[in-house]
Amino acid sequence: MSETKILVVDDELIMRESLADWLARDGHVVEKASSGEEALAKFKETRFDILLVDIKMEGISGLEVLKQVKESDPDVVVVMITAYGSISSAIEAMKNGAYDYLLKPFDPNGLGVLIEKIIDHQDRAREILYLKEQYKERTRFESMIGQSRSMQGIFDLIQDVAPMRSTVLIMGETGTGKGLAAKAIHSNSPWCDGPFVTVNCGAIPEHLMESELFGHQKGAFTDAKETKKGRLELAHGGTLFLDEIGEISMRMQIDLLRVLEDRVFYRVGGTQPIESDFRVIAATNRNIEEAIHKKLFREDLYYRLNVIVLKMSSLREHKEDIPILVDHFLKRFCHETNKNIDHISREALDELMLYEWPGNVRELENAIERAVVVSKGREIIPQDLPIFRADQTYHTGSSLKEIEKGHITQVLNNNQWNISKCAVILDIDRSTLYHKIKRYQIRRPD
Repeated sequence: MSETKILVVDDELIMRESLADWLARDGHVVEKASSGEEALAKFKETRFDILLVDIKMEGISGLEVLKQVKESDPDVVVVMITAYGSISSAIEAMKNGAYDYLLKPFDPNGLGVLIEKIIDHQDRAREILYLKEQYKERTRFESMIGQSRSMQGIFDLIQDVAPMRSTVLIMGETGTGKGLAAKAIHSNSPWCDGPFVTVNCGAIPEHLMESELFGHQKGAFTDAKETKKGRLELAHGGTLFLDEIGEISMRMQIDLLRVLEDRVFYRVGGTQPIESDFRVIAATNRNIEEAIHKKLFREDLYYRLNVIVLKMSSLREHKEDIPILVDHFLKRFCHETNKNIDHISREALDELMLYEWPGNVRELENAIERAVVVSKGREIIPQDLPIFRADQTYHTGSSLKEIEKGHITQVLNNNQWNISKCAVILDIDRSTLYHKIKRYQIRRPD
């Protein structure tokens, strides 16, 4: 757990020094300010978790300090210090966002109890925030299934690297389970109780990436109606997963490299440095070395990410796992759809074993889901499978291009050429699908 940083703001020397001494003895990092002006200046330079602010001060009042710091960082906790005669001002401050107020004179024990209560509240709020951000499975290998030698090798490497803080680069084709591997590393690590925050670098438009990563201050740009934390800040104490890192722009690569080196950044429109402590896992289906050669990816960022490499196997390389994967998906989708399907036929399983699976495990998962939905009996037959064609069988002798063209054609025809739906099934974006249709000269049937 990181140290709690507290700023004590009071124009009375004795009160300021006493508060600071009590808090420091409890192990907190404490700074002092003798005026509202000094407090706001310090707040711009340093990120504080808690502010203790006297309501009545010369110059900028405590209420004005409260207003300005809350506009800059809505999550900072502000406790007002007041005398008995100013309770009404303290109540007004709480209506404007103050967490609580301390009534002079007060004892160190009461102050300590309040600070611990605040810290506990912040910890619970942070936990709720990341749980809302993403539902996290807590199984040993995050639903990764396989008995083949290649999969067992992946499981062994996950166990080896999980306890380490080293950056991991996961490489592999689309649909091989790179995201599941990242979650498995996180779940088996010392940071498993922290957040697992995903940044899909290929799905976030370039003009939004900076705000998504770093967050922004209220008013930083036209649509910035309120201050927002970025993914880097949300990942504090956990894991930051940079999915499809090969798609990030060169400009953002420079900013990201700087953050990965010192873990300090600024929100868009902000002047206050923010520190965030997280473990980095990145994933890509691109050939990064080729991208470096084409000046599309920075070599220094690649070396920063390429500390430990985890290579995910394509399903073509471990077809012996198809039966147990099918059994797993069949049970899952039968439960979800409340259908009573006992098994998959030998003929249907043969079709699955012969097919080359350009979309890997994710494509197999989609195929079984579709089969469960359309099946009319208590077993899956070849006609239930989206890969089945009465006039065409996929064999290992086919080229990868032929297999991909055939599969894309079949998915398009099975879904009445609904491009959006087909792109989801194939796990590619619409523009990529249009490109492949043009490249393979696929024609819509009359």
